[in-house]
Amino acid sequence: QLQFVESGGGLVQPGGSLRLSCTASGFTLDYSAVGWFRQAPGKEREGVSCISPNDGSTTYYTDSVEGRFTIPRDDSKNTVYLQMRSLTPEDTAVYYCAVVPVPAGQGVCTLGAPVGSWGQGTQVTVSS
Repeated sequence: QLQFVESGGGLVQPGGSLRLSCTASGFTLDYSAVGWFRQAPGKEREGVSCISPNDGSTTYYTDSVEGRFTIPRDDSKNTVYLQMRSLTPEDTAVYYCAVVPVPAGQGVCTLGAPVGSWGQGTQVTVSS
């Protein structure tokens, strides 16, 4: 069964940085594309970023985080990270990760159809 454990959230001031971790359990992450999602109070869950498998060089970022967030992966640790900088209050949310698809022939992961059930997530609060 696909399962992830998210960690690394916390309280940070605007302009600060955090690194979230998404560690897979029960399977090997090497061949999976992984996406980060977030859900703010009263809002629907939205896709944030994803990274394709294998060489780990194909990534996608939603417009609101592009240039501020990066999504490195370390397959030796079975972990995908979300490195967040220049955080704003609009980034406040519970962050989740999930396996995501890579459409055939594109080589770019997509955030529209995450696989599996959602875990507990990790809370990020950006406030002064």
